[in-house]
Amino acid sequence: MNIHEHQAKEVLAKHGVAVPNGIVVDNPEKAEAAATELGTDVVVVKAQIHAGGRGKGGGVKLAKSPAEAKKLAGDIIGMTLVTPQTGPEGRNVKKVLIEEGMPIAKELYLGILLDRQSSRILIMASEAGGMAIEEVAAETPEKIIKEIIDPITGIKPYLARKIAFALNLKGNALKQMIPLIINLYQAYIKEDCDMLEINPLVITKDD
Repeated sequence: MNIHEHQAKEVLAKHGVAVPNGIVVDNPEKAEAAATELGTDVVVVKAQIHAGGRGKGGGVKLAKSPAEAKKLAGDIIGMTLVTPQTGPEGRNVKKVLIEEGMPIAKELYLGILLDRQSSRILIMASEAGGMAIEEVAAETPEKIIKEIIDPITGIKPYLARKIAFALNLKGNALKQMIPLIINLYQAYIKEDCDMLEINPLVITKDD
């Protein structure tokens, strides 16, 4: 089963993963009201389709006011969004997520999926967050960190620490990443996922 970004974030929050506040809307007027309600200087207007790579296709935009959020939502809702994961036919956008903006210091990638060759769980991470992981794998595969997890023993803190160190994290960001990886793994197992990824996983300027 594929779920939208906003639904995935509800699942992640249930398992202790911090997610930004956001409101799903289906028209520009509701987008303006949502941006006003969130009250941040910047909001992100995100097309909700079952595909990644939305930013490059014009499906993710920054708005610096509720009025701009209204305009951008009007541009995105109803469009046919084409990304590397949709194929050339694209997907029609019916809803957008209005989400609070973050002071971004760094964007990472973190994903968990079943490695069918070994029948074990694979955790993938990369400092090249914010772009489709397929592109990273094709163009700069050395930037992808991979750790195979035995589903019988599960994720151990030392493995989470190893991944966090490999991402060149320090200080508070390093301390927060270790439980985040463990919580994401627990969400993957308990929700019986085929794949679970955060892209981008944002390190904020105050982390």
